[in-house]
Amino acid sequence: MPNGQYGQQQPPAGGQWYPPEWPDRIRALADGSITPVDPRRAATVMLLRDTPAGPAVHMLRRRASMAFAGGAYAYPGGGVDPRDEEHQVGWAGPSRSDWAARLGTDPATAQAIVCGAVRETFEEAGVLLAGETPDTVVGDTTGDDWEADRAALVARELSFAAFLDRRGLRLRSDLLGAWARWITPEFEPRRYDTWFFVAALPVGQRTRNASTEADRTVWIRPADAAAGYDKGELLMMPPTISTLRSLEPYGSAAEALGAAAAQDLAPVLARASLEDGQLVLSWPGHDEFTKRVRPGGPA
Repeated sequence: MPNGQYGQQQPPAGGQWYPPEWPDRIRALADGSITPVDPRRAATVMLLRDTPAGPAVHMLRRRASMAFAGGAYAYPGGGVDPRDEEHQVGWAGPSRSDWAARLGTDPATAQAIVCGAVRETFEEAGVLLAGETPDTVVGDTTGDDWEADRAALVARELSFAAFLDRRGLRLRSDLLGAWARWITPEFEPRRYDTWFFVAALPVGQRTRNASTEADRTVWIRPADAAAGYDKGELLMMPPTISTLRSLEPYGSAAEALGAAAAQDLAPVLARASLEDGQLVLSWPGHDEFTKRVRPGGPA
């Protein structure tokens, strides 16, 4: 789950975290003691399903025992596999060139990013956005044979392109909509350039907790999740709560998917500055996440 890199120590109000080591790393970046590492491409998916009360989103809670962002809620996601740039996969929906224009990349990179989004959703939630024809989707991904393939994908013993070929499947890129893009701050030792996508749960499929990093999964309305965050009951990273809030206006999964083309994909990158002796950490366009850090201590 690449959005886990924004995990944070809980402040007095709300459910936002940030690591206690950030102030020292920010100072080290400012004085040249550390050099920013290049971010790795990643993808994450906000999987939606309709309920009588409106669309709900599938979320995973990171295990409390994890050293980083333990207990935080996030979406299925992870790093892009470079092997998915090298092989033309079975494809349905907007072309690779169309996706390249939308994501701001070249077609091969766009293919790998979209493959990453679909693969991670299968790996961590057991949901597969692919079908035998351009207008069908597999109906059931349970069973020993599916689990063997899923485990091979997780272990990187099998590329997603090879998996699709083996099963004679086409990736349904039309079932995804690009929603947002966040880049890990420059002072972090592990960095990701993460594209967030939205998708609807295919008919006949069901989610399950297939991730070794999560101890719980939930279907929750974005407004309810945001309210839990505001009360400090649900812990989240800035990209997670930001994208949740942006989903609140939509009355159905289809409505949200239809709105994806209008979403701004300008990358959001945290900035750190020194103002009146305080370190100020901010995300442009997202004032609620601004933190002021006292010299020698956390916010």
